[in-house]
Amino acid sequence: MSLVEFWKSSREQIENKTIEQLIAFAGGGKQRDGNDTSAEFRRFLSHIPSGLLQEYVDQCLGKSFTESGYVLQDIVNQVGERLGFDITYGRYQGSSKEIGFDGVWKYPNGHNIIVEIKTTDAYRIDLNKIADYRASLSQEGKISEQASSILIIVGRNDTGDLEAQIRGSRHAWDMRLISIDALLSLLRTKEELEDPETVRRIYELLIPREFTKLDEIIELVFSTAEEAKLEEPEEEDAEIRSRSKKQTKKTKPVSFNDVCAARIEDYLNVNLVKQSSATFSSPDKSVAVVCAVSKEYVRSGIKYWFAFHEHQKDFAQQAEAGYIAYGCGSPENILIIPIGTFSDWVEGLNLSKTDTKAYWHIHITLEDNQYFLERKTGYDRINITSYLLSS
Repeated sequence: MSLVEFWKSSREQIENKTIEQLIAFAGGGKQRDGNDTSAEFRRFLSHIPSGLLQEYVDQCLGKSFTESGYVLQDIVNQVGERLGFDITYGRYQGSSKEIGFDGVWKYPNGHNIIVEIKTTDAYRIDLNKIADYRASLSQEGKISEQASSILIIVGRNDTGDLEAQIRGSRHAWDMRLISIDALLSLLRTKEELEDPETVRRIYELLIPREFTKLDEIIELVFSTAEEAKLEEPEEEDAEIRSRSKKQTKKTKPVSFNDVCAARIEDYLNVNLVKQSSATFSSPDKSVAVVCAVSKEYVRSGIKYWFAFHEHQKDFAQQAEAGYIAYGCGSPENILIIPIGTFSDWVEGLNLSKTDTKAYWHIHITLEDNQYFLERKTGYDRINITSYLLSS
């Protein structure tokens, strides 16, 4: 049984095993460049939640074992893939015939980052050797030297000596340094955000840049804080609006997306990996689910409110099988609708626009155990009860 099959059938058992034990189960039990163990382990990493990636990093750094450096290299490259980069895995061991980089991360805009992963900076790193990887890749036509940079990722946070080494070298404008903990923090931040523009700004911080003027960083902090408020769409019902204005304490919107995603996993019989606060996809990106949730509003009937964004529509449509899911009041009441069907209904929905974003209002009502999608004047409401996920 492969690690992925083991994960699908016995997650609790997997979670109780160390990363060293899991490597022993994969293929022949030894990670080598291009072998079955490495391929199986990398596939397994693409299926698990980011919390487990953090645990495995801690195990690799807390108590090294024979191939802990190889494991760490694969985990860091998986983090890069989840951040949105197109990943080329590097080699575990150097070779006279192969360029010895640890990974190449390609941005959507074409910029490439050559990644070098170190468990510690206790020993002086040969920066010229890392720079040679970049030059060699450029000479082979695999990257553009002008549209590329180097990122050194270190396992521990005490990187003062390495920072000074980079600052004092001729590579200071081409190299950046980050700890694995900070990189994992970026991933967790991405998973809690929904605006792709904010996410893009975050991972562009990994590109060497001169920050004499701090406007871009301030804008990033501001936009991240704004999205972290988790605002719900404006309520269209006059009674609900009136009641909201009278409330003296603003309540935080509900958040049970992950629980809904777990139920949807079982329904679709596919492993879903969190991509943002409301988007999930299978490891191979063939299945995509947008999953939003709403608390229950009880006033002149039972109502649920959601916002549906253009980038969410694109996300679902780009997959072979895309779905829009709405958790109505609790994870027990989930409506899951194929994106092809849902797209046909969008024209009849109210649209709100601001200077920075636009979204459609999703207004669902519950009457006599029947769920209805309400639409604007001139469009009939739609009975969507048949899309309710059975308990």
